[in-house]
Amino acid sequence: MLFRTEIESISSDFKIRIDSQTLTVGSCFSEVVGSKFIENKQKTLSNPFGTVFNPLSISRLLRFVLGLESIDEALVIENQGIWLHYDFHSSIWGKSKTELLENCNRKILEVKDWLQKTDVLMLTFGTAYYYFLKDYDLRLISNCHKTPASHFTKALLDVPRVIDDFETLYDSLLKFNPELHIILTVSPVRHTRDTLEGNQVSKSILRLATHYLTEHFKNVSYFPAFEIMLDDLRDYRFYKPDLIHPNEQAENYIYEKFASTYFDTELTDFLRIWQPIKMGLNHKPQHIGTISHQRFLEELLEKLLKLNLKIDLSTEILKVRNKLNTF
Repeated sequence: MLFRTEIESISSDFKIRIDSQTLTVGSCFSEVVGSKFIENKQKTLSNPFGTVFNPLSISRLLRFVLGLESIDEALVIENQGIWLHYDFHSSIWGKSKTELLENCNRKILEVKDWLQKTDVLMLTFGTAYYYFLKDYDLRLISNCHKTPASHFTKALLDVPRVIDDFETLYDSLLKFNPELHIILTVSPVRHTRDTLEGNQVSKSILRLATHYLTEHFKNVSYFPAFEIMLDDLRDYRFYKPDLIHPNEQAENYIYEKFASTYFDTELTDFLRIWQPIKMGLNHKPQHIGTISHQRFLEELLEKLLKLNLKIDLSTEILKVRNKLNTF
């Protein structure tokens, strides 16, 4: 008897290698996937701009990186000595307007340098809803920064708007980095503040737009994280207590599906060897300083040194050596 509709096997001609460099931008789910990459020693810059939900705000940040747009200083606000910008997440702030703009530009340069050498750009769209700033010619903003709702007008993107915006960005991205492959995802996290009906409409717009983009643009593919969560894992036991966000078990399952889709054989083999080593690094020994503990560390170091020939594990090697030096 079958009790779930497991998603069919997903294939991709494009493969991520052991030396591939990845950039993730978008909703909180993008950060979840990026953190998995980092845990598994993949060269990744994960959500450097913080959480960004709608496609147009994601696009604007990347336009800053590509030099297609400049930061609008009129969108800087101050609240109790903290300076913020409506186009940036609250994690990017300053104690003065000058410091804020310096931090914004520093982040842009960091992402630009990374993007130049990036093989995979993963964009996760969270919602098709967005906000206009009423007092500034209905300017689209990325983050309300908890300012009064009366300052904003809420609106819903349509599919052509998402497609047209992506098309102009796509040309610039490929001109900047011709080797770039773009993976699109729709976040499985439900935006219940938009109501369940509104969330469904929003996700439908995003899903239709991403389908069109993968059909009409080269080097663009779609990974069905949204479908895996809502159909394959159709059970609240795969959600956190808020019943909105996927729990750790679901995140790991989706990551494994992603890996089987995109990772090449060498990277897959590395991860198979790396998992028990990672567990060893995180292991909290019960009998510290014993001969058995020392032997465990020596064996762990030997494995790390062997694997270090394929990927940089210098941080982990130093950590184990420091522990051995205490004997």
